[in-house]
Amino acid sequence: MRVRSLVALFLCFLALCFFALSQQSSDGRKLVKKTDPDYPAIARKMNLGGTVKVVAVVSPEGAVKKVEPVGGSPVLIQAAEDAVAKWKFSPAESESREVIELHFNP
Repeated sequence: MRVRSLVALFLCFLALCFFALSQQSSDGRKLVKKTDPDYPAIARKMNLGGTVKVVAVVSPEGAVKKVEPVGGSPVLIQAAEDAVAKWKFSPAESESREVIELHFNP
């Protein structure tokens, strides 16, 4: 009986954590202007592809203020950051954090 109570408590805790994380995610602002990343020459020579995940801090006016890498190949991250920094989003009431995945194919 005690184990079931602990499992139920743990599951409730997980549900609360997922709910809190969903509230912190971006509001899905509409992308107005998108610049594709330049495929780095060294990555092309290495036949390197993959996905780079970044978080863009977007101002209320829609300009990208900051790009923070979350994951991906170090060879591809700079190209992804440079491209996303040029993106423009629709205006909103407050600053937001947009999670973006860029796919690089050799």
